[in-house]
Amino acid sequence: MITASLVKELRDKTGAGMLDCKKALEETNGNIDSAIDWLREKGISKAQKKADRIAAEGVASILIKGNKAVIIEVNAETDFVAKNEKFTDMVNTILETIINSDVKTLSDALKLSVGEGTIEDLIVSKTATIGEKLSFRRMEVVTKTDNESFGDYIHMGGKIAVLTVLDGANQSVAKDVAMHAAAMKPLYVKSSDVPTDVLDKEKEIMKEQLLNEGKPLDRIEGILVGKVKKYYEEVCLENQIFVKAENKETVADFVKNNGGTIKDMIRFEVGEGMEKRNENFAEEVAKQMQGK
Repeated sequence: MITASLVKELRDKTGAGMLDCKKALEETNGNIDSAIDWLREKGISKAQKKADRIAAEGVASILIKGNKAVIIEVNAETDFVAKNEKFTDMVNTILETIINSDVKTLSDALKLSVGEGTIEDLIVSKTATIGEKLSFRRMEVVTKTDNESFGDYIHMGGKIAVLTVLDGANQSVAKDVAMHAAAMKPLYVKSSDVPTDVLDKEKEIMKEQLLNEGKPLDRIEGILVGKVKKYYEEVCLENQIFVKAENKETVADFVKNNGGTIKDMIRFEVGEGMEKRNENFAEEVAKQMQGK
């Protein structure tokens, strides 16, 4: 009898999907070692070999249906594979599956059924087929009311994806804000969104810089007010000068002048915060030719 624990053990050892593991065990009468060989012969256990490799390329993508939107980042090791039809089909399948479900978290999304397995199984299977480590890094599900508008913008074929939600303003304005966010990299929507510990650390750095410049202590607090304002202008979407503005209006003012307010903004840039591959293409081809 092929038990669930036996299937899990084989999966942990090979990285293959649950259904593939079950099939391998059935074909080998429950013998783990023989099942591993069976999977290797079928090319299914290749995914495990990729597990410790760096996947910092890929795409960020968005799907909107009515009042619901999903934004995701899915990674590969090389930009070449990220443009592969098999990879993009997988990304589209993930988006469609999530938007048609009720899940809110990445861990729950990985368990969603797709085809003959789960999204997690699909990624493992494609890793083996494509030959690079693939990973589903992050996602957010966003909903809006009928009075609100989504704005979505994809830059450089999926290197950056931005989703905005505006209350009162139309879709065109929301898209303009998304394009601005893609270019200007805001970390927060408004100044009140900046965590207290983050702001305190920035103030400490600013104060130390002023002391090193020889500014007198009795003037530092007053100077800090202006520096904090400048910091907000750099990291907060509402406080930034709108990129299309000719009169130095902020993004918040641009939206307000178009009858709305900014409710939300999610910006995914592929590979941000991750270690990057430093091998060049020639080295990668050489490795492949050597069978590595």
